[in-house]
Amino acid sequence: MKYTRITTIVLSVVLCLSSIAGAVDWPQFRGPTRDGLSGETGLVKKWPDAGPKELWSFEGLGNGYASVSIADGLVYTTGVVGDDGILFAFDLNGDVKWKVTYGPGWKGANPGTRTTPTIDGDRLYLMSGLGRIACHNAKTGKHIWHRDTLEEFGGKNIRWGIAESVLIDGEKVICTPGGKDATVAALNKMTGKTVWTSKGLSELSAYCSPIAIDRGPNRIILTMVEQSIVGIDMKTGEIFWRHPNKVSYDISAVTPAYENGMMYVTNGYRHGGHMFEISADGKESSKKWSEKTLDVHHGGVVLVNGNIHGAGTRGVWTCVELASGEVKFTDNLVGKGAVIYVDGLLYCYGEKGTLGLVKINPAGYEMVSSFEIKKGTNEHWGHPSISDGRLYIRHGNALMCYDIKAK
Repeated sequence: MKYTRITTIVLSVVLCLSSIAGAVDWPQFRGPTRDGLSGETGLVKKWPDAGPKELWSFEGLGNGYASVSIADGLVYTTGVVGDDGILFAFDLNGDVKWKVTYGPGWKGANPGTRTTPTIDGDRLYLMSGLGRIACHNAKTGKHIWHRDTLEEFGGKNIRWGIAESVLIDGEKVICTPGGKDATVAALNKMTGKTVWTSKGLSELSAYCSPIAIDRGPNRIILTMVEQSIVGIDMKTGEIFWRHPNKVSYDISAVTPAYENGMMYVTNGYRHGGHMFEISADGKESSKKWSEKTLDVHHGGVVLVNGNIHGAGTRGVWTCVELASGEVKFTDNLVGKGAVIYVDGLLYCYGEKGTLGLVKINPAGYEMVSSFEIKKGTNEHWGHPSISDGRLYIRHGNALMCYDIKAK
């Protein structure tokens, strides 16, 4: 009897662990590693004609284009309600656990939030459209500290409002206030105090969220600012290298993609993309090729098996080989939109509201399933998020959660 009971308990634990083995948090903009990729597994490979089952929805976020972060059993996003920027936390059943004001909301062109919260342990960080960085307790929403970076670093806001989702790296918060000798700044994540600013770089922000890479002995911030592509020393803020990047409307909204010393950047409005090779120690870089077909506006790209995938400004989805710049194939799919790649498939969210599940074949894209996002308001600009077999879509005032776990 005793042996049977112990065996049952052990089997129950094993089954429980097996059921969550493929689950991965999505704690920041564009996923665990800020590149639109996740190690999540165990997802369905085809949806019903009407789309996956909706588990819950919430319509009351106010204005916003922010995406969703998921960490430690809570779901986070932001919206502007009235004059205030509001940070929302939901449990996995879709019930509001708490909501707090983090400061004034962006009410300029396309009013609403842009920032996706970044979760780091028991703290949450966000940057408003007005340049306020706020740190809150991730479990309770309690305010811990904030900095009004445009004012404090002598920055100036940009046409459509700051759209950066801040990067947490070690003890630092990396942000782009666009000030004099302070285009980029590092703050202490516990206190908000300034660690360094980018001396010699005084350009404005350009809607881009940075990433960090390791190259030789150096850790380097990769990002795009008003008129430049830059590599910055994470330790000191020294500008290792800088490439001119003058584009229409000074919009450089796509986070760089990186692999094995190769960095890819892209801009909309027919500017296309460029690949730069970064030296072994990270202190130098040089352009290897440019290509005009893939000109991503703000929907992001993913790097899968040595190829870049994304949708251009005119809605053409394109596969480009990272090493050579060769265009391998194109397709219209869901039109212009955002993309992530999880468990072997692309999730393509078009700006006209179509969500597509797409397989990458050697000769082209295959639309496996698609359905229409009908709830919500204004533009379909949020990026999809996936965690624990659930797909989250933000559309204006609405947040939807869908069951995509394989049974």
